[in-house]
Amino acid sequence: MKKYLFAFMAACLILPGVAQDKFDTFFEKKSLRIDFALSGNAESQTAAIEQLREEPVWGGPLVNLVDPFRYGGYDVRIYDKASGELIYSKGFNTLFEEWRTTDQARKETQSWTNSISIPYPKKDIVFELAARDKKDMQFHPLLKMDIRPSSIFIDRGRLKANRVTQLMDQGDSNKKVDLVFLAEGYTAEEQEKFVADARRFMEALFQTPPFSRHRTDFNVWAVGAVSEDSGTDLSGENIFKNTALNSGFYTFGIDRYLTTRDMKSIRDAVWNVPTDAIYILINTDKYGGGGMYNFYACGTADHPQTPVIFTHEFGHSFAGLADEYFSSEVAYNDFYNLKQEPWEPNITTLVNFDSKWKDLIPAHTPIPTPTDSAYTDKCGVFEGGGYISKGIYRPMNHCMMRDYAPFCPACTRAIERMIRYYCDEGE
Repeated sequence: MKKYLFAFMAACLILPGVAQDKFDTFFEKKSLRIDFALSGNAESQTAAIEQLREEPVWGGPLVNLVDPFRYGGYDVRIYDKASGELIYSKGFNTLFEEWRTTDQARKETQSWTNSISIPYPKKDIVFELAARDKKDMQFHPLLKMDIRPSSIFIDRGRLKANRVTQLMDQGDSNKKVDLVFLAEGYTAEEQEKFVADARRFMEALFQTPPFSRHRTDFNVWAVGAVSEDSGTDLSGENIFKNTALNSGFYTFGIDRYLTTRDMKSIRDAVWNVPTDAIYILINTDKYGGGGMYNFYACGTADHPQTPVIFTHEFGHSFAGLADEYFSSEVAYNDFYNLKQEPWEPNITTLVNFDSKWKDLIPAHTPIPTPTDSAYTDKCGVFEGGGYISKGIYRPMNHCMMRDYAPFCPACTRAIERMIRYYCDEGE
């Protein structure tokens, strides 16, 4: 264990030129996709590998290989087997993690398929999947296994080649954020509508600060997965559609919560496209969406609030931003431990506020900050956030992550830090 801890500390201190050499030493510019099952209930969970796949593209960073953020409910760590050195890591969330906090998970045990991609190793590796325990907010191993890159048990077959349209090309995918719009509920006859919708969403994103300042840091793709039916499931209204990604409203019984648990179909659809962030564009005019950090975000194409819903959900999936609202209906129980500091950069329990946005608050601002007119447009510490009205605090009274106002300074900084990470730039 000490060997791995030392390797982690050393990896965090690597200079950019040396890190590029490390990528070339340990990895190839293609991906190893790891499909795995998370099984369990409200009390416990386990993990098991379902499939390994070699895929032809790696669009992620070549320098920033060890995740500096430590965000998410799960963490994948890749060690060089021979030396024990940590050579790659990445945090993420899953829909299963949310399900474990619902009433259903107190009564049932389920198993959900999930998927992650890492750069393809040249040498034998140790793969470790860890889950964050809310009691201490630390990652604890769920699964560890050796992987040999030459193994005959790694699937190397080609998958269906969907129509891919590059909406914006700003350069080398390893030095840009590759945003992929993925079609859901668009039939073969509706593929031109999908491309037009994706282009409209792209422009909406780059009209929104801080993304408006970073257009040249993104490549944007539209992947036209074809569905048999138009639209998406409305299980609460007994409406079911045959779609490419098996999406639907009424996630956890909430009518506006639109997601899919079919990660395998999502990853199958983008197998040959550089992918740092996925937004599933769902062909309906109802209100709804969802987003999970480093997993995916999704939303509907034609509701009047579509552009801001997209930006809000993308804030979750891309930058790890928490919801800042606290009065809307949700299915979660005890989603945050008020005795610990949450990992999300835009909420705090004040347990370790120094690690959050304290440096962004104007002098003489009271903490907590009252919601009166004197502080309406100022960064502070406003009570309420993360679905809880007491004990959790947000950076501004209004923000994109609460009610579709402009991103607050804390969220803006988190987004820009993430952009620099994907573009292989330092803090």
